[in-house]
Amino acid sequence: MRRPVRRSIFRAGLGLVAATVLAAGSGAAVPALAADGDPLPVRITGENHVDLSLQGDNGDPAEPQITLRLAAPGSDEPGDDGEVPVAHQGHYRITIDAGGLAGVAQAKLPCTTSGATATCEGDRIHAGEKANVLGGIRLDIPAGGSPRRFGEITVTGEGEGVAFAPLHIQVVVSDSRIVSHELPAPGVGVGGIWGAPLGLRNAGRAPADGVVLRFRGTRGLNFPDSYGNCVYRHTTDGPLQDQGTDAICAVSGVYEAGAAYEVTEPLKVKTAAFALNDLFTYSFAPADAGQAKALPKTDGYTPGTGAPLTLRKLTGTPSGVYSSKGTAWLPQDNSYDILITGDSARGAVGDKVTVNVGFRNLGPAWVRGLEPPDDDPMLVYVALPPGTTATKIPEDCWAGRLDDGSDGYGCWAHTPVLEDANLTFPFELRIDKVVENAKGRIRMQPFDYPSEPDQDNNSAWIVLNAADGDGSTQGTTGGPSADPSPSAPGGPSADPSPGASGGDTSGSTGATGGDGPASSGGTSGGGLATTGAGGAVLLGGSALLALGLGAVLVVVRRRSA
Repeated sequence: MRRPVRRSIFRAGLGLVAATVLAAGSGAAVPALAADGDPLPVRITGENHVDLSLQGDNGDPAEPQITLRLAAPGSDEPGDDGEVPVAHQGHYRITIDAGGLAGVAQAKLPCTTSGATATCEGDRIHAGEKANVLGGIRLDIPAGGSPRRFGEITVTGEGEGVAFAPLHIQVVVSDSRIVSHELPAPGVGVGGIWGAPLGLRNAGRAPADGVVLRFRGTRGLNFPDSYGNCVYRHTTDGPLQDQGTDAICAVSGVYEAGAAYEVTEPLKVKTAAFALNDLFTYSFAPADAGQAKALPKTDGYTPGTGAPLTLRKLTGTPSGVYSSKGTAWLPQDNSYDILITGDSARGAVGDKVTVNVGFRNLGPAWVRGLEPPDDDPMLVYVALPPGTTATKIPEDCWAGRLDDGSDGYGCWAHTPVLEDANLTFPFELRIDKVVENAKGRIRMQPFDYPSEPDQDNNSAWIVLNAADGDGSTQGTTGGPSADPSPSAPGGPSADPSPGASGGDTSGSTGATGGDGPASSGGTSGGGLATTGAGGAVLLGGSALLALGLGAVLVVVRRRSA
């Protein structure tokens, strides 16, 4: 398979114009109550389990093992004011109760602490999760600690107009050290079922009295079997990378030091029709024999209904590679098809016209990331027709130098990209000079995208004042008035200054699923099929996700294959 000549990314600090990424709305507060009048649902998030080893391998003593956050509905990408939108305005209190760790572990808690309890208070909760950090919890084993101890931290919240989903953090101290068998490459196609050969080895000094298995699949994967000793949580909203299925299973038994074990039957993992390089992960950890009853009964988990998942001991010396967790990407035989569409308009000198650059995924696969495990954004280059100046540009576009040395714009399509993604970048152009059949080329970043066999539709044209019969905006045929084709490697420069073509971008609008502003004095044609409303880009009903750029912008650089 041909490899891309450009894969890695770096972050560069830029001004707000270039740094502003796609957000559904601005930084204004949104109502604290849901549309049906119910309190705003907010989850308390963080690690739901911590395994502490008496062998001392418990991480950097200065670093917490748990970071607590609040996850509210909405996107946590900055709005056009550079601020993450506010989802709730009003006082709230978060209580961290570590009393269940008595005799198990010592906890260093954030916020205001009194004994084994801490309280975090605030008056504002932002949309999403990244901007709502409560603080970290550091856990250590006290002197004279003994193995196979189990405790729990409970984190709850209260506030007017807010319903907090609590977080239960299970803590296990053990003299055993459980590692998981690395997985072979899955030999499964689209719509198929892979039998994942899960396994563990006790690399510690003492037997483990029970283990806990945790596994997860991203949104293109599901698990046909339902085990009675497992609980499951299906996430279908929020950031696309967080959607999928999580499972926790308590497996009883004694797991001897130095011995290896495998599941009695492989875990079935089924791929959806849109799946492509979806991520499956699993890990085993030691547990108390009675931990089965402590599996999450909240946090959205529901019990399985079938026979229990079991393990069997392997004979002889364990072979293979073991690590903290096993990972696999599947399937790899699917593909997607990105279509770039252009637009056309007519006008006289001084007229302002709006042209829409379109980005669509024709499927059948979604783009979880360009290559596992990366989730790099896709980049669209936009060169303006000669004789024009951009007066408004989309928020997730910026002015810069194209790879042929000419001025133009770069626009991000952030991954993941849904299998039916459809978005529009509206550009408002002022006609400074009438040039018949003036063309500006739109194209995807010029390299071989993995899993996209048809790249003939990855470019299109913006056409102004087309001559009769020469107004096509699609495809790569026809020479532009100013050819923006690449002559040397590299993407748009990290120059965030507005108006690389001399325009004022202070009134730029975001990439939108609706029509752009009406033209002033000119006429436009060749409109694009779009989705969404209210100026927010929608991808198959979900907001197009950015990558948490904040006040920085991701810029793609080249490297040799």
